[in-house]
Amino acid sequence: MTTQTTSKLDNETKAIIQATVPVLQEYGNQITKRFYELMLGNHPELKNIFNMTNQRKGDQPKALANTVYAAAANIDNLENILPVVKQIAHKHKSLNIKPDQYPIVGKYLLLAIKDVLDDVATDDIMEAWEKAYAVIADVFISVERDMYQETLNKVGGWTDFRDFKVVKKAVESDVITSFYLEPVDGKPFPSFEPGQYITVKVNVDGSPYTHLRQYSLSCSPEEGYYRISVKREDGVNGLPNGVVSTHLHNNVHVGSILPISAPSGDFFLDQTDQRPLVLMSGGVGLTPMMSMLETAVCTQPERDIIFVHAAHSSILHAMKDRVVEISEKHPNVKHYVIYSDPCEGDQCDKVGHIDAEWLHNLLPTNDAAFYFCGPKGFMRTVYHILKSYNVSDTDIHFEIFGPAEDITDY
Repeated sequence: MTTQTTSKLDNETKAIIQATVPVLQEYGNQITKRFYELMLGNHPELKNIFNMTNQRKGDQPKALANTVYAAAANIDNLENILPVVKQIAHKHKSLNIKPDQYPIVGKYLLLAIKDVLDDVATDDIMEAWEKAYAVIADVFISVERDMYQETLNKVGGWTDFRDFKVVKKAVESDVITSFYLEPVDGKPFPSFEPGQYITVKVNVDGSPYTHLRQYSLSCSPEEGYYRISVKREDGVNGLPNGVVSTHLHNNVHVGSILPISAPSGDFFLDQTDQRPLVLMSGGVGLTPMMSMLETAVCTQPERDIIFVHAAHSSILHAMKDRVVEISEKHPNVKHYVIYSDPCEGDQCDKVGHIDAEWLHNLLPTNDAAFYFCGPKGFMRTVYHILKSYNVSDTDIHFEIFGPAEDITDY
């Protein structure tokens, strides 16, 4: 992305877009919610791309609203949002989003803006947004085109979906099960960066459309297989059970075939960094952390590693025996466990939740690389603890499962 990108827009158009920023801040969620209603109502075949639970919870519209707002606020210099563009582009590549889908999005986004803002959305404003969307869409298409090509250039790389067979299924806890995957065609398949994810495509009986879900790879890239560790999402607060996670747990077994996309994602371990490594996870956020841990102890055997995991109790604590095994074999690895609601006889290092005093006491330095993943409340707490410890922003790395959300504010 260069300054030539925004130079495609005249100054008057940029000024109109920037003038709409306060309106987007106020009405952004309404606009994007209406956008999804219009688009999915007229193109139900696109429902396979979206997690409909996130739609019902409002997470997806909120994430899109934040992206649209950021694009409008930076319309004069879209380079400022390049990190956000790349993060979204990785997800789009994993979902196999194609250029011909962008005009559909543009059509219904403009209709939603007009529908929500009504007379406020004058002809000049709508014309400006039509031009701006075309430029923003070109940016995404260009970045994604390069990503698709980069994947194809890897040994065994592919685009679209490729059939993999489940060669092993392992129960990790009361709610998490691992699936070990190898390609049906027996041909090579690409390695990945520890922390990346794949998209799984499933057809569920009784569902009118295909479902796509992204799952972190939970093993080292050098294992010779892909492994995903899936939490069964049981419905709470009036929401239904997770369609895909329930299907995988109940109906996918050794020998089952799962079409998957090639690994994607910009959240992965920097293996050139030799400083202490701190990995922190809550619940199923453990999965990318396990990939990083398994990789680091092999490729950086002298690197000091601190591994912290928070769970409700031992029965919901996945892969605990494997972490103990690694720490016993590698004296440079120290691991700590937090249980918020331990069962009788559970052993852990802290009962309750992670807090600043406890974490500060076990961290040897703030000059380290910090990676964390888990529920949004956990991640928000960890982020603010690290900032209170004067950790540099460049040393703070995190992944949010589902639509992106800002965890830097309370």
